[in-house]
Amino acid sequence: MEEVEYIDVYDIHHEPTGLVMPRKHLALKSGQYMLYVLAILEDPEHRFLITRRSLTKKWAAGAWEVPGGGVKKGETSKEALIREVHEETSLDVSSIVCDPIWSYVNDDPEGGDNYLVDIYHLHLPIPEESVSLQKSEAIDWKLATRAEIDAMNENSEFLHYKRLATALQQEKQQ
Repeated sequence: MEEVEYIDVYDIHHEPTGLVMPRKHLALKSGQYMLYVLAILEDPEHRFLITRRSLTKKWAAGAWEVPGGGVKKGETSKEALIREVHEETSLDVSSIVCDPIWSYVNDDPEGGDNYLVDIYHLHLPIPEESVSLQKSEAIDWKLATRAEIDAMNENSEFLHYKRLATALQQEKQQ
């Protein structure tokens, strides 16, 4: 039997509304949002850890991206970040103190796909032997330079590029 995953529903201000819903077949109304996190993981050589999505994914199978995912019921954004990075890469980022560098909103009340996304930027050493992928999530990984990621974006191979670039730009201005 498949386990049902539940999420907290948030308002536009990132505040839980008290409503809890199953994630599968989620259709949110206007003013209701699911929360996601994305992790920009950068090593001391200014390379970024990116993963290639499993070919069995329903959306964007085989595309490159940064680790991340949905915040579960009862989790904070930071707790979801720690969990998602560990689940997808085996890296433990729990000792890194950080806040999101940027957040954005996706409003799609007609499709019920309303969500908030917190983007984090973590600086850490990333020893290759420490990375182990969750095969249901990703089939490959690498440490890529910004130029390599720019080239992937030019070939439409990299997800969330504009929003990640905006987040890094916003961080520089803080």
